[in-house]
Amino acid sequence: MDSTTIFCLLFSSVLFLSLFKSLASGRRKLPLPPGSLGWPYIGETFELYSQNPNVFFASKVRKFGSIFKTHILGCRCVMISSPEAVKQVLVTRAHLFKPTFPASKERILGKQAFFFHQGEYHAKLRRLVLRAFMPESIKNIVSDIESVAVESLKSWEGQLINTFQEMQKYTFNVALFSIFGKDEVLHREDLKRCYYILEKGYNSMPINLPGTRFHKSMKARKELARILADILSIRRQTKHNQPDLLGSFMGDKEGLTDEQVADNIIGLIFAARDTTASVLTWIVKYLAENPSVLQAVTEEQEAIRRDNCGEDKVLTWADTKKMPVTSRVIQETLRVASILSFTFREAVEDVEFEGYLIPKGWKVLPLFRNIHHSPDHFSWPEKFDPSRFEVAPKPNTFLPFGNGTHSCPGNELAKLEILIFIHHMTTKYRWVKSHYRWSVVGPQNGIQYGPFALPHNGLPIRLSLKR
Repeated sequence: MDSTTIFCLLFSSVLFLSLFKSLASGRRKLPLPPGSLGWPYIGETFELYSQNPNVFFASKVRKFGSIFKTHILGCRCVMISSPEAVKQVLVTRAHLFKPTFPASKERILGKQAFFFHQGEYHAKLRRLVLRAFMPESIKNIVSDIESVAVESLKSWEGQLINTFQEMQKYTFNVALFSIFGKDEVLHREDLKRCYYILEKGYNSMPINLPGTRFHKSMKARKELARILADILSIRRQTKHNQPDLLGSFMGDKEGLTDEQVADNIIGLIFAARDTTASVLTWIVKYLAENPSVLQAVTEEQEAIRRDNCGEDKVLTWADTKKMPVTSRVIQETLRVASILSFTFREAVEDVEFEGYLIPKGWKVLPLFRNIHHSPDHFSWPEKFDPSRFEVAPKPNTFLPFGNGTHSCPGNELAKLEILIFIHHMTTKYRWVKSHYRWSVVGPQNGIQYGPFALPHNGLPIRLSLKR
């Protein structure tokens, strides 16, 4: 190699390094999004969770625009509130933003839970979950979910009940059946006992010292994992293949470890229980406050009941497809209540985003609630109006189950168990409002916040059978 060639190579290398440093320096000079990080460590957590989150989001957007920084739950965050930006994070540039949760939730749920992952492992687990929860699978358990709904409502008769707590029991029992099939009956009480202790630590500080809530949750988690291992062992010994989620996991040719199965089952119970219970609670509230909507839903459900020749005929999958009015009520409840105000993502590297720098490791939170309550996308957004869903919403403006490859894989099951419950609640029970006899007891306008919005005191109600 002659001296001229060597000189050219050296010059090219120096030029490349200089250009790289210049680009890197320019990247570092990108500003962070505007906003405030609040107090040390606690940041602005209290401001967000102590009030209507709409107030927090709206004040930030007015002050800083549709992208701003904040600090909640011990994490530095960038919140985004435009449909286009949300699509970038969840779909078009999703590889730059991995799913994540606060540290306490990640450790309690288990690091092998598929919604913490990207790539091959996530795709494989998602396929297994969808195999158990797609319409072709869940259409075969309509009668089983119906039995759970009927049993739950019977236990309410004449009692003053906390709607949210009772809906949690209903959705938990549906989740157990969809995961374990008939096997759940043998282990139901132990699973419930452990899970109820475990869930109390979800939003606790991740300090694993005796006496702390987090420590108690982690102990319950170990016991829950042991119970799940016993269920797996029995299934393997009997070689009994069932069309439930556990059967889907065990049918994987490559095989999942017991730890992977446990982490994913605990994670799916978490994802399926409280969110669906919250939606059902809000539906009861909105129907009680909107007699004309309640009447339309009841008439639709009564027509299905008449077609089935009375109350003793079980519902079918086809019946649940004849509920357009009720389905719009579910959609509007998901929009107005926006059970999940946002979802968590984490930047896997420094990301340039709309002229700002999102540093590696920072959380990125798409604000579903802000989008659902924007007058730019929904006229009179605070008004409960199911008829608005007679026309499909604009793209990326209605995201109750997220979007992209990490959207909720259990959304069809959630909608099914809600439809079945509403059918029996409206056709068999009366309300005190107008000529109906559901009684919503206590203040109806109060809302409590943290970790998500719920009607005051879980919406106490009293039901009576139709005569």
